[in-house]
Order: sequence, then structure tokens, then C-alpha cells
Amino acid sequence: MNRLKSILFFTAIAAVTFASLNFKKADKAKKPKKVIFLIGDGMGLAQISGAMSFYDGVNAFERFKVIGFSKTSSDDNYVTDSGAGATVFSIGKKTYNGAIGVAADSSSHENLFEKLKKKNCATGVVVTSSVTHATPACFYAHVSSRKSEEDIAEFLLKGNCDIAIGGGMKFFTSRKDGRNLNNELAAKGYTTLSDTINPVKEIEAQKLVYTLSWDGMKTMQQGRGNYLKNASQLAIKNLNKNDNGYMLMIEGSQIDWGGHANDFEYMKAELRDFNEVINAVLDEAQKDGNTLVVVTADHETGGLSLIENKENKKTFKVNYSSGGHSGIMVPVFAYGPGAEEFSGIYQNTEIFYKFCKLLDLK
Repeated sequence: MNRLKSILFFTAIAAVTFASLNFKKADKAKKPKKVIFLIGDGMGLAQISGAMSFYDGVNAFERFKVIGFSKTSSDDNYVTDSGAGATVFSIGKKTYNGAIGVAADSSSHENLFEKLKKKNCATGVVVTSSVTHATPACFYAHVSSRKSEEDIAEFLLKGNCDIAIGGGMKFFTSRKDGRNLNNELAAKGYTTLSDTINPVKEIEAQKLVYTLSWDGMKTMQQGRGNYLKNASQLAIKNLNKNDNGYMLMIEGSQIDWGGHANDFEYMKAELRDFNEVINAVLDEAQKDGNTLVVVTADHETGGLSLIENKENKKTFKVNYSSGGHSGIMVPVFAYGPGAEEFSGIYQNTEIFYKFCKLLDLK
């Protein structure tokens, strides 16, 4: 009997010790120093499935082990737009369609970039739209309407976004108020460049506004080439100069535009380009070890479905049900320190809070 008591006693001690060690290990779980947040605008499961079918390259989406789903509705509509859809990522609040960085009552709330700047971290956006378009704007601006792109451009003067690369030259140099924001940004320490000639130039600058087209960028079908990958790598190289870490948002903006046009080939080319950017980012994150990579969409566009092709059953036919957005959930893919936070099914607002938790943002 005494022997049995001794066995039970030491078993209990071992269990408590094991639990304590595990608790300490979990408590000290590694958190990311850098976050690269990639948004495929309008990219649902059907877009990924269709575009990546019969692809000869590496399917970046298959490299993720942590996958979740985000519920995309806005405050005033089951079907969100990109303004409300990206605002939730940036401020963690549902809002009305068309809003940029403001809540449903139009009040401004501190966004992720503003929080990160308080910790002296670097921030940036790289897009295939204008840098003042709805999705990137939500990360550094607060305006009541996504249509106010000249007002959005002015928010870059506040310095909460260190690097912005994309289109939108006209909102800086051909404004209704006659101002040249490039000159004003330069006075605040930014390197500014407006250049419609690709490829992306190698520029060393911790603060950079680089516009490469009058408004949105060319499509892949028009010969945009490796712009998004090269621009993303340029941004990462410059953001890495900040020893406190950074957050970079990269958007495959025109996946959405192909969906609105019900043009599958347009969408496919854009998504495959986005795929190659994800691959490049993942390669760097694997080497670095301190980078969290999260890939998602703000919503699905076009109500796309892949239906049976009776003429060739080994492939599919494309069916669009809408020229607008749909309200279905979208996937979330995560890799790196803290990736496990992004598994499961949750409201899109939770992505903001997951970033805040992992980056120790109040």
C-alpha cells in the first residue's frame, strides 16, 4: 500500500511539473517581430481553386499549415465593400460600406499603423491599385468616403505610413487644390518618385512614396510583369532597416477588378501573380524566423463557381452570378510566429485583435 502511495505521489509531482513547464513554454511562445499581411482583394476559394488549377509553378496556398475563415459582412450590409472590409483589419470595428478607417458613426479610431508608430516600428503598403485606393487607404487614413482620394493622399503627410508603392500619381501632383504633395512629403523627409516606366527602381529610403502610374497599375495582361514582387521586395528591404520591426500590407488589388468584369482570365493572371509574391514572402519568412505571414481577402467578388464541363470533364466551366461582391466567408492563411491564432472561423474584426495581441499593441 505504501509503495502504491509513493507511486501515486511521484506521478502527481511529475504531472504538476510537466504542466508547469508547458505553461511557461506557452507563456513564452514566440511572437513575431515583423508582419507581412497580404490581401487578395475579391479572392475567395473559387478564385484560388480556379486560378491555381493546372498551374505549373508552386502553389503558395498549399505551403500553409494554418488555415481559418473570416466572416466578411459590414455594419450596414451583409455584403461588404473594400472600404469596410479593410477598415475592420485596421481598426477592428465593423463599419458602413465606403468608409475608410472610421467606425459606423464616422468616428476615427487608432489604426494598426498608428499603434505601431508609437513603438517606433516601420509600416508600409504595396498595391496594384493607386496607393490611395480603398484597401491601402484604410491602413493610414481616416475619411468618411473612399472616393475622397485627394484627402486620403494628404494623410501620408502625417508619417504613419513609411513606405507606399503603387499607382495614384494624379492624387499627388495633379490635384484640384493645386498642391504638389510630393514636394510636401519631401519636406517631411520622404523620398518621392513618380515614374511610369517599369521595372521598379532600387531605392534606399526608410520613408518612400513611389507612384508608378497615373491611377491604377497596368494589368498583368497588359504587361505589368514582376512589378508587385519587385515592389514588395523593395519595401521589405527598406523596412528591414528598422530594428524595431515592421508591418507591411501587400494587396493583389486587381483580382477584384477581374471579378467585377466577370473576366476569369484577367482574374487568373492577377491571382497567379499574387501567388508568386506570396511564395517570395514565404521564402524570406522561412529564412528570417521572426516574420508572421497572413494571407486573406476582404471579400469575394463575382459569385464565382466552377461547374462541370461536360465537353471535357477533366476541367471546368466558369460561372459568375454577379458583377459585384458576395457575402461568403473567405479563407485566412497563416505562417510563422503566432500563426496558430488565425485558425478557426471568426468575424473579420478578429484579425485586428489577433495582430494587436501578437504585436503587443494596446
